[in-house]
Order: sequence, then structure tokens, then C-alpha cells
Amino acid sequence: MTDTNPLLELRHLRKHYPIKPNFWGRPTAVVHAMDDVCLSVRRGETLSIVGESGCGKSTLGKTVVRLHQPSSGAILLNGQRVDNITGAALRAFRSRVQIVFQDPFSSLNPRHTVRDTLAEPMANFGIAKTASDIDARVGHLLDMVGLPRDAGARYPHQFSGGQRQRIAIARALAPNPELIVCDEAVSALDVSVKAQIVNLLQDIQQRTGLTLLFISHDLAIVEHLTHRVAVMYLGRVVEEGDRRSIFGASRHPYTRALLSAVPVAAADGKRQRILLKGDVPSPIRPPSGCRFHTRCPFAVDRCRAEVPQLRDIDRVHRVACHFDNLPLG
Repeated sequence: MTDTNPLLELRHLRKHYPIKPNFWGRPTAVVHAMDDVCLSVRRGETLSIVGESGCGKSTLGKTVVRLHQPSSGAILLNGQRVDNITGAALRAFRSRVQIVFQDPFSSLNPRHTVRDTLAEPMANFGIAKTASDIDARVGHLLDMVGLPRDAGARYPHQFSGGQRQRIAIARALAPNPELIVCDEAVSALDVSVKAQIVNLLQDIQQRTGLTLLFISHDLAIVEHLTHRVAVMYLGRVVEEGDRRSIFGASRHPYTRALLSAVPVAAADGKRQRILLKGDVPSPIRPPSGCRFHTRCPFAVDRCRAEVPQLRDIDRVHRVACHFDNLPLG
């Protein structure tokens, strides 16, 4: 990390989706995809967002890059609000914050060569204007992601999945962003290829000081890559801390259950499996109080009635739980 000041701040961010329109087209229900999320990411840092499918991870990432408009709350980049900007200001913001999607097979235009794919954001944001400048920048980006320079003349279907994801990373790097959101960027790849892409991201970050918001459900990958972790459950952050705090001294029952599901080889055989009862409740009608109380083995009446707030455990660790020290189960 190169800076202690936050590059990105999320303040009480919410995203609700209206659904089930009535006869007059008015929504009769709301999906609570993300509620009251407060997070910050320092420059040069990797913050990983983890949790089960449907917990709001991808919604958070797409809201940060303004593919989705937040329902309420604030997004700040370098201390400036960017959730309400439009026009030229939004265009400038998009050059500073980029995203790498999950599926490299569908996120690249099959009719564009790699050179055209990488040249488009350069032209859009005025990074390189002449053909020679674009070619030089394309060659530099291909070098950065470990692809040969003659790859620029080829089309996406001529590459493997891992190579396509390298192209997607190069495209995200093309406008010189300060922050890249990786939305399950390695989940569609083979295990060996995942490791290569993660190592590539770490190498790029060390060389450029890039900031990463890494969204994943693969905790073994996250433990290797990240500086800090935020755990989400049903649209809320339930625990947040540095890598050592989350993987070595987690406090929330849900975090402990997630960690217990990590394969034994990745966990060095030290974790006892914790099985949660029941299913994840519907985000249309989330439970009152602590949203995890319907599956938590330690829940009491207070958990059902009162929403726990993220509170500081120490300087680098926060948890949203009413209890200070729960048994490991």
C-alpha cells in the first residue's frame, strides 16, 4: 500500500430493485440487494468482498463503477462525491474506475481484434491519439499482461479463457485507472489459470500502485491476494478487517462458517466444518434485526429485534454482532 488516505469511500450505500409491478406499472415489492454499506479502500490496496451467491457482492461492484445507480448513500473518490455526477464529470470518472467481468468469453467483442479492443478506451478518453501512440500503448499493455505483441492482430476466439481474461485486464488498464473492480474475475477459470491471473494482478499492483476491489467467493484465492476483507450477508457487511484478523481471528458466526468450508489443503487442516441450518432468506423480505439470526446457532431475542452495527474490535477489525466473544462452535 502506498497511501493511508482512502481512495474510495462508500457511505451508507444502498441499492434496492423495485419488482412485481401492479396493473398501473408501480412496483409492489423491493429487492434489498445492498443495505447500509460503509467501506473504504486505500490507494494501492486490495479490498476483497466475499460471501455467498446473492449476498450483494456484484451489486456493490457495479454500483461503485456506476453501472447501477445507488438508491441512497454516497460514493466518494479521492474525497469527491461521484454517485450524483453526470455528463463530462461521469465520463472522466469512468476513465479512473474500470471493471473486469467474470466471463472472458462474453465480455470481449468477437468482431474486434485485440488491438481494436485496447485502442477503443484510449480513444474514448484521449489517452493516445495517433496510430503510432496507440500501437505503442497496445504493445506495452500486452507486455504487462504477459501476452505476445502479435496478439494484437488476433480475435478473442483465438485465445484460451485465461488469455482472454488477460486481454480484459489489459483493456481495464488502457485508460490508466486508479481503481479496478474485479467482479469474480477468476471464477470461470481453471485452478492453475486462476493462480496465474492472481499473480498477474499482484505484479501489476506492485509495479503501478493500482487499487483493487476484488469480488470473489473463493476464500483460498482471497487469502493469497488481499490486504483487507469485507464479508457480506444478505446485502449487509457483517465483518471487515485485515487479512490476519479475518482468516486468523474472525468474530462473526457467518464468517467462521464460510472459513470452515475452505478445502482442507487451503486451510492446512486446522478448521472444523461448521454447517449452517436453513436457507438464505429472501432479499425481498429480509429478516428483522440481524439478518443472519435465522441461521445463527447463537441467536437470542435481541438478535431478532435489533440490527447490529459494525463496531470496532480494534484498529483494523470491525464486526456486526451483538456478542463480543462467541465460541468457535
